[in-house]
Amino acid sequence: MIPVKYGQLTFIFFISICMSCVVSGVSVLNTTGFTDVFMGLWMTAWLKSWVIAFTSLLVFAPLVRRFVDKLLVQGKDTTID
Repeated sequence: MIPVKYGQLTFIFFISICMSCVVSGVSVLNTTGFTDVFMGLWMTAWLKSWVIAFTSLLVFAPLVRRFVDKLLVQGKDTTID
């Protein structure tokens, strides 16, 4: 199994695979329709988009985490009315 210290990297790896698969699939489907070359185009687009997605998440995840941490209130439970 994977050590806990690699949890964030493991999460980024798997979420980038899932999201790039969905987004590239929708994009190729919207562009070409469901044709006989759809799967080949989708897999090519998926590989290219995964490389960008994984790298982007490695860069942006810590920045977004810090931003979200600043938005959250620590301590008492707050509700939005």
